Amino acid sequence: MSETAPIEEEARPENETSDSDAQFAEDRTLSPEFVRAVADAIEAEDAEAFEGLTRELHPADIADLIGLLQEEDREGMITLLGGALHSEVLAELEEDLLEDIIEAMEPAKVAKAVAELDTDDAAFLLEDLDAEKQAEILSYATIEDRLALRAALDFEEESAGRLMQREFFAAPAFWTVGQIIDRLRGTEELPDRFYEVFVVDPAFKPVGSVPLSTLLKSPRDTVIETIMTSRDMHPVPAVMDQEEVAYLFEQYNLISAPVVDDAERLIGMITVDDVVEMVREETQEDMLALGGVEADTGLSDTVFETVRSRFSWLAVNLATAILASLVIALFDAAIGQVVALAILMPIVASMGGNAGTQTLTVVVRSLATKDLTASNAARIVFREALVGFLNGVIFAVIMGALAGVWFYMSGWGGESEAMRLGGVVGAAMIINLLAAGLAGILIPIGLQRAGADPAVSSAVFVTTITDIVGFFVFLGLAAIVLL
Repeated sequence: MSETAPIEEEARPENETSDSDAQFAEDRTLSPEFVRAVADAIEAEDAEAFEGLTRELHPADIADLIGLLQEEDREGMITLLGGALHSEVLAELEEDLLEDIIEAMEPAKVAKAVAELDTDDAAFLLEDLDAEKQAEILSYATIEDRLALRAALDFEEESAGRLMQREFFAAPAFWTVGQIIDRLRGTEELPDRFYEVFVVDPAFKPVGSVPLSTLLKSPRDTVIETIMTSRDMHPVPAVMDQEEVAYLFEQYNLISAPVVDDAERLIGMITVDDVVEMVREETQEDMLALGGVEADTGLSDTVFETVRSRFSWLAVNLATAILASLVIALFDAAIGQVVALAILMPIVASMGGNAGTQTLTVVVRSLATKDLTASNAARIVFREALVGFLNGVIFAVIMGALAGVWFYMSGWGGESEAMRLGGVVGAAMIINLLAAGLAGILIPIGLQRAGADPAVSSAVFVTTITDIVGFFVFLGLAAIVLL
């Protein structure tokens, strides 16, 4: 893929775009007034006003602006721009918007924008399109770009091969600093940004790297083999999961890393800006998954798409709620005789659910960052069990006393019955918070070892366990002690 072209601006008379428009854009960037002004320019099909408002915006801000526009205004904007959108803006669009924008663009102009991007960004633009649309766009690309993109898209979606860019600079170990600098100045086939020169052996396997800062400080006749370092270089297999890549960058403070194929030959590189973007997406995905929402959900989705994306986990939650209700039904006689049980049992269950969610959130994050491993799992399980038990004791004293006093003051029983009810609430609180702590850590660990994503599946299981344990223990103890 070729180097990203700068944003082209046609020469214009000084007064063609008013200074007030530019000032408006600067002072009110993405404010409601500014978005409304842009929408008005689109609706009026006033290309000059639109260009005056957006000319000073960064591509990332334009991408955010597109997300704030109504769907019909987005389509009108593409029409106003002649069926095209700049490649840098496309690369900044959120995933849920990108497909709609590309669908509205002319395939030839999408192909032109793709050609201006590095392969990793270009693959991002095309990866979620159906095969027919991909083929249509790639038919307008050069053979070289087409082959590079096909190769990138052949890798798994969340692998290093998909994340990498194929543009990099490599040199043999016997080259001098002067030869490299002359080569860098004499070629246009360079990535948009890179931070080091990779040193390769005759089989094109990376054996070291030279940071650009070291290169520029060294005399021209210095052989790069004498200044390269191999200790700080961590080749990344193309099949490595992108979360493993992020761990390598964080663990070893990498700025870039070479990507190698099965034969350990250099085929691309990953830079820290790609990893930062990926980490942001993974964090967002985990947050959505913990809430039972699909990862590709966005604010631009239609009502039907949003309902469909949330229905499945709500259906699972309904099934678990029915299961908890069946537990309650086992003790309907006890509830009928002691009405206070119906009032107090949601407190026990909700405290367990909240405690389990706290533990679950910490554990899922620790698993993702590899802070929680097999070597320290037993210690962390014991810690969370102890935390759950101590929290249970503290809240058992508080809630047991409150429940007993309230039961007695309400006239639902004598002093003896009030004390027994307080004891039942306290004991149930201890047991449920202990169970919540254990469930919050054992369930995600078990799911990970079974090959499932703990962020996606853990929450519903933890909530189910705390509800069932809370209801069963509280009502069971009440049936034994109070009746």
